[in-house]
Amino acid sequence: MSIWWLILAAIHLAVILRALLLEGRGSDARAAWLLLLIALPGLGVILYLLFGEAWISRGLRERQHRAYEALLPFAPRPTQQADLRGVYGNAFRTFEAEARWPTCTGNQATLPPDSDAAIALLVADIDAAEHSVHLSFYIWLGDHNGTKVAQAVCRAAQRGVTCRIAVDAIGSRGLIRSDHWTAMRDAGAQVCSLLSAPLGMGFLVGHRTDLRNHRKIAVIDGHIAYCGSQNCADPAFLVKRDFAPWVDIFVRFEGPVARQTDIIFAAAWTLETGEDLREAMSAEPPRALPDGIAAIACGIGPLSPRGTMTDMFAAVLAATQSQVTITTPYFAPDPELLGAIVAAARRGVEVRIVVPHRNDDRVVGAISRAYYPELARSGVRIFEYCGGLLHAKTIVADGCVALIGSSNMDRRSLDLNFENNILLESDEIAGQLGRRQQRWLEDAIEIDRDAATTRPFGRRIVDNLLTIIGAPF
Repeated sequence: MSIWWLILAAIHLAVILRALLLEGRGSDARAAWLLLLIALPGLGVILYLLFGEAWISRGLRERQHRAYEALLPFAPRPTQQADLRGVYGNAFRTFEAEARWPTCTGNQATLPPDSDAAIALLVADIDAAEHSVHLSFYIWLGDHNGTKVAQAVCRAAQRGVTCRIAVDAIGSRGLIRSDHWTAMRDAGAQVCSLLSAPLGMGFLVGHRTDLRNHRKIAVIDGHIAYCGSQNCADPAFLVKRDFAPWVDIFVRFEGPVARQTDIIFAAAWTLETGEDLREAMSAEPPRALPDGIAAIACGIGPLSPRGTMTDMFAAVLAATQSQVTITTPYFAPDPELLGAIVAAARRGVEVRIVVPHRNDDRVVGAISRAYYPELARSGVRIFEYCGGLLHAKTIVADGCVALIGSSNMDRRSLDLNFENNILLESDEIAGQLGRRQQRWLEDAIEIDRDAATTRPFGRRIVDNLLTIIGAPF
């Protein structure tokens, strides 16, 4: 019996040392894991082995690297560098460093008035497709909007358009088991479930089970791309109808940024299926459109250097001069991102953060409230949206720069999920998005400083404990 206790003790000590020595981990996460491992030795070891590191096998990393490297030569290379406003140059260069392609001018963007209109526009583009349809969604439901898109894919595939359809294996498991999935495949579409984990055991395929593909991507004929927060579903979002309507944004782009988005899709597709898409990407890239805007698409994930998404958010905040409005459904920042938000407010920038009043993830909602005191004391204005679940992930800075995409300001988006975002510079588009944010603000309540800093004693304990528990996950 004693030998087994020695073995268990050795395993426990080895895991503690691993948690201490792992490079690139934030001090808060390191401290949280040490506390958990010491307080709950057996359970802590199990939790660490399951969730302690965003582990991906070396083979998977190498395949991803090869896939992306093979596609990089097909990224559009503008003949002249984008003329970006000086203060935001570093923000765009931060995106360029991760994407490894330059910001492109000559793009056009259309902001549909609501989620249903965005799906209608996407269906029309699929129906007009001549060569290819590439779709990737985290959640795809078999509701009205989901069915419309599935039927449009079937029509496109039947007329000979190459359709590649990718959905997250967990987020869209209902679709994968449905008649819509079978119908698209039978119509001739190629379908793929991303990051599958047989029997929930990710180690069988080389990655942690809860690493998910959270991207929302649509690319039509390589010339039209969509980016934003919207899953392929109705605003009623039947799987979580109690929080409806879900308020999203899905922006339609034309121009060189569509090719960048297509490469992000293609790299993930190649990683999962092994299909070489270099020939598909070898077609002439979209031409720069007259009077178009500067934009750059970037895909990030657990294969990116740690802290990449935080760096992107922080770079936009650091460049902001007068006002920035942030919307995110899940606010659980790491210390670096929280510091960037606080620093912007302290230097006089009007910072407004909008989160849902009722959050479908109660733990993240509680963690968000735990950060209210520090935000309020630094001068950040905090709003809670009451018109449903505000799911849009947006930043508008100084009325001229906007960031849209799938990334939340929480630990999953910052460290664990595969995400895609577009940073753009345009007075017109940033203005349109800013007006959309203003409409959300009109249906929100502002949390005054006293309310933010004087939570009940019990609530403070619970919320602050959740920030510790949430840090390592």
